[in-house]
Amino acid sequence: MATRSKQGLDAVEIRQATRADLLAIYRIEKQVFDQPWPYPAFEKFLGEPNFLVAVTNDRIVGYVVADTTPNAGRDIGHIKNLAVHPAAQSRGLGRGLLRRAILGLAVNDAYQIKLEVREGNTRARNLYREEGFEPAKRIPRYYDDGEAALVLIKGPESIADFTTGV
Repeated sequence: MATRSKQGLDAVEIRQATRADLLAIYRIEKQVFDQPWPYPAFEKFLGEPNFLVAVTNDRIVGYVVADTTPNAGRDIGHIKNLAVHPAAQSRGLGRGLLRRAILGLAVNDAYQIKLEVREGNTRARNLYREEGFEPAKRIPRYYDDGEAALVLIKGPESIADFTTGV
């Protein structure tokens, strides 16, 4: 299912990622992250319903990778990666991708949703807080450069609020 919205003057389509999108996704990954995922990591998620891209003017400008893990009847959604091309940031694209992934995970019966974020990434942490994620724990030296990660959780109540529009 693709959705379209207006972001400034450019229409934005959010749709499932395809193999043809991988090179553009990988290029964004390398521009945005100091420790980018390798290209084959993205290939593993092809076909995952919550591996989504944002497209404007026929160009990939962002993506989110999310999946669900079975967990004794209470599946856990996991936002694994989210990035927007530097030239397209501050337009709400990351928020739009995050919201679509949350909705998709909820539809797939995720009981809660988790993600990891760099402790020093204030911008991302603010976005996640605004979207209902709360800190669950800190993992020291999570990243190769020694920076800690914060594990953030969106619990069942806020997922239900999100899906019902409350």
